[in-house]
Amino acid sequence: MVIKMKKQTYESFRQYYKDKLLEDSIPFWLQSDLIDKKYGGYISSVDRYGKSYNDDKSVWFQGRCLWTFSALCNRYGKTDEWMKAAEAGVDFLEEKCIDTDGRMFFQVTREGKPLRKRRYMFSESFYVVSMAEYALMTGKKEYLKKAEECFELMLRMFYDSSSDPYKITPKSYAETRSERAASVPMVLISSAQVLRRCDPDKAEYYSKVADEMAEVIINCHYKPELQCVLETVAQDGSKIDTPAGRTVNPGHSMENAWFLMNHVIHTGNKELLQKALNILDWSLELGWDDMFGGFVYFIDIDGKPCEQLEHDMKLWWVHNEALIATLMAHLLTGEKKYWDWFVRIHDYSFGHFQDNEYGDWYGYLHRDGTVSHTQKGSMWKGPFHHPRCLMICEELLGMLSEGKKPSVVL
Repeated sequence: MVIKMKKQTYESFRQYYKDKLLEDSIPFWLQSDLIDKKYGGYISSVDRYGKSYNDDKSVWFQGRCLWTFSALCNRYGKTDEWMKAAEAGVDFLEEKCIDTDGRMFFQVTREGKPLRKRRYMFSESFYVVSMAEYALMTGKKEYLKKAEECFELMLRMFYDSSSDPYKITPKSYAETRSERAASVPMVLISSAQVLRRCDPDKAEYYSKVADEMAEVIINCHYKPELQCVLETVAQDGSKIDTPAGRTVNPGHSMENAWFLMNHVIHTGNKELLQKALNILDWSLELGWDDMFGGFVYFIDIDGKPCEQLEHDMKLWWVHNEALIATLMAHLLTGEKKYWDWFVRIHDYSFGHFQDNEYGDWYGYLHRDGTVSHTQKGSMWKGPFHHPRCLMICEELLGMLSEGKKPSVVL
């Protein structure tokens, strides 16, 4: 009887997430000004009603949107609408978003003229996952080749910064203070997992890369003595006693936790599973706001003032990552505490971020849970974190409902 009730609970949540994906989030974006019918690509900066308020284009979102619509086709079956939405982005991404040195821009005009370029490899990471997903959708291997070539560029940059073909003033001078960021191995391990799924012939190679990135996260950023994952550390992994060096980003930490759990599903590494669960447990306790609910954006691990003025705001993507991480932990361990956390986060998230009148989620809340910005899209927010969360949670809930063995979900 208990198992039957539990199955019904999982199935009810599963249907809820599928409905929110296919009947709420994706329809909002497809009915918005997202798809640029004149110049190609995507305009993700839209207001509450889906109307554009900024035509400049985030290159991150050219890749992110292409991934989302390709992934929808690969998970739920091809529809003309989703395929056309994917095709709207692939040429623009290829023709307008790559500089002559092979690096990606960060921001371009609506027409595709370069505006900004940054030292980080995040634009490249979204190019990699989107081209790989699009290749899987279409069967066109040339796009997979492009993804893999860009991934190799990312690896060269990671292992040898002097190989970066685009020389830009460093964020800080390594001779004075040499730093490393947790977000870099994070995007590399997630990109490797997508490439492994899309190119199974090279699964062994991409698993090796994922192993290496997991080691970097654990050896450099994982701090059991502080019970946290530090966002920025010295090159040798030691703590830097500055605001940046004391910063914990619960959202990134929980995202890292589920990427590591994904890797555990593939490798069976029980030691890594325990460390991933530790990261999740620490992040849940550090980040959750006992007064107002929801997760704050940043924490100073020593309790000193946060440098980021937005440190106590509640952001959509943090809660998306928390939903995935707690649900995956429940699937892998069977522990009720992770299910309880999932339900708590679910109730807060859909109770505060959801726009029940016009669809999809708001992105930014004040600490007390009131809406800070009514925009639905920006240079940072668009149809990626939330649809990805809905897709992955629906899949995880399906495994729980049907009693299936856990499988990699990215």
